[in-house]
Amino acid sequence: MALPRSALLATWLTAVLRGHAGPDELADAVHGADPRHLVVGWPGEAEPFGLALLPGAVRRAGTVAVHLAAPVPGDPVGLAGPPEFNTEVLGAGEAVLLAGGAGAASYGLVPEVDARTVLWQVAAANPPVPLDPGEAGRVLRRTLVETTAALVRLDVASWQPEIPDLLLNVRHRDPLHLPPGTPPEVLDTLERADLCRDIVALALGVDGGTVSAYEAEERRRCLTDLDRSARRAIAACCSASLVST
Repeated sequence: MALPRSALLATWLTAVLRGHAGPDELADAVHGADPRHLVVGWPGEAEPFGLALLPGAVRRAGTVAVHLAAPVPGDPVGLAGPPEFNTEVLGAGEAVLLAGGAGAASYGLVPEVDARTVLWQVAAANPPVPLDPGEAGRVLRRTLVETTAALVRLDVASWQPEIPDLLLNVRHRDPLHLPPGTPPEVLDTLERADLCRDIVALALGVDGGTVSAYEAEERRRCLTDLDRSARRAIAACCSASLVST
């Protein structure tokens, strides 16, 4: 599993705005295997435009921070309204939020995917309260340890052998495509979060060998906690202020 498109866009956009990467590098990194990405509905722009032009538009808009939203129903990580925007992002599962400075508007970019194009729909949005990457990383590490212990207790490995394989071969996973200058601690947290999302997807994909309703509920509970911690860690690490302190 790779990072969400919005996570890549947020991290590479921040890198470009800080002078660590170029607009074309951003476009290439976010495109991946997608044929085309277009930004649609940017204020003052009559026509859609490509991602390489986004950093210039963001600068002109007076953006002071880039945030990632990674919500699911019941856990709206990175969302602060308005309600119609929250609903749109919950449907997509992700978005990039651009916080405006004094007197500047804030916007959200919500990906809409079809067979040929990813359309980043622009909408008014409220900037969220920033998450602490260090704290989110610590919570994720603790939750992964607790979840691993719970899955061992439930004997998940006997019916889902891919999960211990993931944990044993973590150093052999494909590297994440992150911008130059990404701090090692951020890279470490994002790699761990990506691993955790793989574990959740595998373990929730089948009912497996649980023999009671209690075991099934216990497995779902610990995996939900792991998913929540992973999403919060990704949101925290892919959000950044653009203002020097």
